[in-house]
Amino acid sequence: MSVPAHFTPQRILVIKLRHHGDMLLTTPAINALHQRYPQAKIDVLLYKETRPMLEAHPAINRLFIIDRQWKKEGAWQHIRHEWHLLKQIRRQKYDLVINLADQWRSALLTLFSAANVRIGFDYDKRQSFFWRMAHPTRVATTHFDRLHTAEQNLLALSPLGMATTGAQASMHYHDEDWQHVQSALQSKGVSKPWVVIQPTSRWVFKCWTDEKFAALLEALASPNYQLVLTSAPDKYELQMIANIMALSKNKQAISLAGELSLPQLAALIDHSRLFIGVDSAPMHMAAALDTPCIALFGPTKLTQWRPWGKNNRVIWAGDFGELPDPDSINTHTETRYLSSIPLEEVANAARSYLND
Repeated sequence: MSVPAHFTPQRILVIKLRHHGDMLLTTPAINALHQRYPQAKIDVLLYKETRPMLEAHPAINRLFIIDRQWKKEGAWQHIRHEWHLLKQIRRQKYDLVINLADQWRSALLTLFSAANVRIGFDYDKRQSFFWRMAHPTRVATTHFDRLHTAEQNLLALSPLGMATTGAQASMHYHDEDWQHVQSALQSKGVSKPWVVIQPTSRWVFKCWTDEKFAALLEALASPNYQLVLTSAPDKYELQMIANIMALSKNKQAISLAGELSLPQLAALIDHSRLFIGVDSAPMHMAAALDTPCIALFGPTKLTQWRPWGKNNRVIWAGDFGELPDPDSINTHTETRYLSSIPLEEVANAARSYLND
């Protein structure tokens, strides 16, 4: 089914049920929709834990959430939550639903919305009658492997005849987030420009070694800026930060690891001179905020997950040693595939941005 000519939706729902970085990479599509239909109210359905990535976005009218903890409340309570969500979606009377997800649940919600125009992807693994009924308008995924994740999301807008060239990602935060960051920095004695270093990821195989990050702190020591380490509040990540700081001879570096929410971290990154980190949500945040970004990558699909923007540099471990195929990785491995990246490669890249 094709989209009607001169289609001008007043209410739009975008669905994406993935991780934090994935949610940030929906913003080029959201921004393009807002530019094309400035009068429309744009809602987003996402997982509860990823809400901080979009909650301050000025073009988003409302966020609907799925809490993955519902299933722990028992079958009956879980069903009640799901039914309430279905009714909420139906009640909005959407003109347009764009499903960027590949789960059956997202298809059910798309179908139940009763929107006149429902767009989804024509995945090879989703060739059932139900998927086709849920998404009368489907977009081919033939060349997905050649596209960045942001470009894949933008491709879903093609049936609308929209120009999406140059669509930018964006990360937003509130004034109080920045005020909190200023207070946190002041409490740590930071009174000069800073560089944000995020050594951690929820997946160990995406991390550089603690020893090299510790040496990087020493290599970048300078009276002209402060080095600020960050991480999630996860126990393992906090231990990693503590180990890096203990190993380093640069005792001027400070840690805000585990102390900031994601919007607060965005504010910190937005006002920093440089971001250095591994493949993670904060890396995507830095790229979206147009903060100079050095991204360390290992056996991740670079085409799909490199920082989306122009003010960044990727240092890939595959340029310095053999890497396994990304699809073959055991994500729970303790192997740090970035270990082949030389210290000086990262330090020199940082110096080129800092001119120090």
